[in-house]
Amino acid sequence: MALADDIELLSGVPLFAGLDSDQLRLIAFGAEHRPVGSGQALFREKSPAECAYVVARGRFELSSLGRGGKPRVEAVAERGTMLSELALVTMVERKYTAVAMEDADVIRITRALFHRLLEEYPEMAAIIEARIRASISGLIDGAAAMADRFR
Repeated sequence: MALADDIELLSGVPLFAGLDSDQLRLIAFGAEHRPVGSGQALFREKSPAECAYVVARGRFELSSLGRGGKPRVEAVAERGTMLSELALVTMVERKYTAVAMEDADVIRITRALFHRLLEEYPEMAAIIEARIRASISGLIDGAAAMADRFR
């Protein structure tokens, strides 16, 4: 993919929406493409997440271990989906196992690159922080809505 294609793709990722072209160019230039063959795991559930991925081509099945240790499909990630967004900010474990459903390509964005972006564009840090807080708040609300199932 050309740098311009990566910038266009990244501009559609909700976390990066509204960033200017210089900011998106820094991400695209500093990130790396990683091909993933059909049936290959991009990452495994509960493994440490040191980076986030944006699906550039193909689809990934996201699954987690259910009762009895059997995988349960939670979602399918397609072009433009960011996986492991919180890994850009802090050390977290992967929530799912991501397996390519077909030959695919992802853009790998490291935490170090993301922190560099925030240092070079401090005005953007407040915007990103608000988006991440909203994402975490949504997770908390979702967990609270399911609390009665666990009583």
